[in-house]
Amino acid sequence: MANKEATVAELTDLFTSSTAVLLTEYRGLTVSQLTSLRRSISEHATYAVVKNTLTKIAANNAGIDSFDDELVGPSAIAFVHGDPVSVAKALRDFAKANPLLSVKGGYFDGNPLTAEEVTKLADLESREVLLAKFAGAAKASLFSVAYLFNAPLSKAVRTVEALREKESQKENN
Repeated sequence: MANKEATVAELTDLFTSSTAVLLTEYRGLTVSQLTSLRRSISEHATYAVVKNTLTKIAANNAGIDSFDDELVGPSAIAFVHGDPVSVAKALRDFAKANPLLSVKGGYFDGNPLTAEEVTKLADLESREVLLAKFAGAAKASLFSVAYLFNAPLSKAVRTVEALREKESQKENN
């Protein structure tokens, strides 16, 4: 009994501390395939095979009831502690190569996700790519702003210089 309570407490902690949670069914996958999947997402998530009844209790303790109907059959959960998009992509790609893995749903940013929504999440660009695009756009904007600030100043300098030349020509004539 104490072991079950400890498991529920640990799962509850994983649910509350994760940036996203992705529920899968792994029926028919081998241990080596599951190990390969774990390795592929280990940078951003922890992948755990779970007991449905204990997971349901832990999810409810964490305020997540969207998994209640999905926790049937052999279930495993990716508890995301990094980039959810990278994990969703890795699960999608693994499922394409190993059709026995199916993504049943998820929970992200306080909202339940259907399997289709997890696929849409996987179709997004990764956080790093989005940040790089934003940085590029911001840099371009900064150059534009710098040009706008410098343009009147350089125009004024050219005008003053032209006036000086004109004055010096008048003095020389």
